[in-house]
Amino acid sequence: MPAMPTLVPVRLHPRDLSLRAPTQPWEADGISTLGSVARYAGAAVISALVWLTVAEYQESAPGWVPLLDLILTVVAFAVVHQRRRHPLGIAIGLCVISSFSAGAAGPATLASVSVATRRHVPQVVLVGIINVVTAQAFAAWMHVEETTYLIDLGLNVAFISGMMGWGMYVGSRRELLHSLTLRAEQAEAEQELRAAKAQGDERARIAREMHDVLAHRISQVSMLAGALSFRADLTADQMREHAGIIQTQANAALDDLRAVLGVLRDRTSGELLDRPQPTWDDVPDLVEEFRATDAHLTFDDRVVDAASMSATTGRAAYRMVQEAVTNARKHAPGAVVHIEACGSPEDGLRLVVHNPLGFGPVAAPGAGLGLVGLAERAALAGGTLEHGRKQDEFVLEVWLPWTP
Repeated sequence: MPAMPTLVPVRLHPRDLSLRAPTQPWEADGISTLGSVARYAGAAVISALVWLTVAEYQESAPGWVPLLDLILTVVAFAVVHQRRRHPLGIAIGLCVISSFSAGAAGPATLASVSVATRRHVPQVVLVGIINVVTAQAFAAWMHVEETTYLIDLGLNVAFISGMMGWGMYVGSRRELLHSLTLRAEQAEAEQELRAAKAQGDERARIAREMHDVLAHRISQVSMLAGALSFRADLTADQMREHAGIIQTQANAALDDLRAVLGVLRDRTSGELLDRPQPTWDDVPDLVEEFRATDAHLTFDDRVVDAASMSATTGRAAYRMVQEAVTNARKHAPGAVVHIEACGSPEDGLRLVVHNPLGFGPVAAPGAGLGLVGLAERAALAGGTLEHGRKQDEFVLEVWLPWTP
């Protein structure tokens, strides 16, 4: 019996798949026209060889014997086409027919091998035993007396064992190829998912960076432009000064936009082009930048040993101060924004930003996602964030670990 592969990564049960379309591993190479022609041609050759062994008997037998053989042969070749829909039943039926017809031997062999390719051992054993019994019955029916009974039995057992073993080998090989194909398709799908996730992460990173960098500048431009629309008491010099500030902020926003888009990829090397990120040391400059746009800010910096603060914590704190002040100026224009900062390597960094409520109309429209973004940034840095109204003030409190 031919050796069968022992590695079968995916084990498919024929009882679960026998009625499905011919796309299972044992049927994968059976759907081609060339493969089908080869199978039927092989079955015809087997039928012809068996018929040659009994041709002399049929010449001397009554006329209905060769006629019955011919009819059963036609029926067998017609029925074997349905072997994939009802493999076990077709195989047993053709084995019974082959007891009385030499021409049915080929279709019976094809149907038996088809059952063996499914590698369901009880069915394989059953069909094999029925083949042996029907082969012996055929020899008795056709009065084949060239060999003794035991020799004839031994030859039939050997041939049928090899036939069923070959079918199991073919089925094992098909399952192996099918499982490898599934693995390749799965690997390709996973690669596409990883690529899509990487693209999504990159887009989210760029969107977060654009929001952090541009939101406060655009809001400043909006508030300054809005002030110019209703301040009738400004002199020409003051108008020019405010227009210059608007132009400066707009140019800075354009420069920041170019810088953010520049972090995508270098055209030649394909490497990320991350620009230097802000740290806690840049917070005083940020406060002065806000004050330059007529923002009312107080900044109480009581941070100890700021030089030892990690870059991650410093960058997160910078972005939180930037977003908190921008939100305060949007929703409470004209109010004084108080920024308090304290911390040490042992206690971490604590930020408190608060401002009075009810100062005029909203200066600039917002998406309502500023606080959501701050909470997400605090969580990513390993810290906490709380916000809400306390008496007549809106208070934002943040704690960040000194070193995440």
